Amino acid sequence: MRLEKALPLTRHGELLLVEDTPKGRGVFARSCIPSGTVLETCPALVLDPVENKLHVEKTSLYHYTYNWPLPVRDGERPQTTQAVILGLGSMFNHSSHSQNVGWERDLAREIVTYVALRDIEAGEELCISYGSRLTFVDTDARPPTPEGDGSHILSNIQLDDP
Repeated sequence: MRLEKALPLTRHGELLLVEDTPKGRGVFARSCIPSGTVLETCPALVLDPVENKLHVEKTSLYHYTYNWPLPVRDGERPQTTQAVILGLGSMFNHSSHSQNVGWERDLAREIVTYVALRDIEAGEELCISYGSRLTFVDTDARPPTPEGDGSHILSNIQLDDP
């Protein structure tokens, strides 16, 4: 056994998995968590690109995967596959505007580390950003601002008398 190369896995003791949130399952704080706290270090199961395309993309598991860059070989274009993030990593819900958890991939060790971006209150959901290419309706999206008919701009225009 080669313990000197072993990866320490971390999970903050005050995380709860809640089954019935408006977004489905979600991770919540049982108590206050300070900014900068490592919340969890999760192993990643990197999927073979062909198996991913032929099988995983056709299942509900695909909705829980992360984009994962593959190592670039000389003269090849960069490629991406998917990875299943084990532990609570795939349970963090998305927030467009109030994410409180950041994450970082370690491609060489095939792990993802999640860290509190700010102080998190007890009872607060822990959310990450999935990016802008969502495959679902974003419940946190702000409603579009109505452009109006422009009358508020026209009413401020002063015309000079001839």
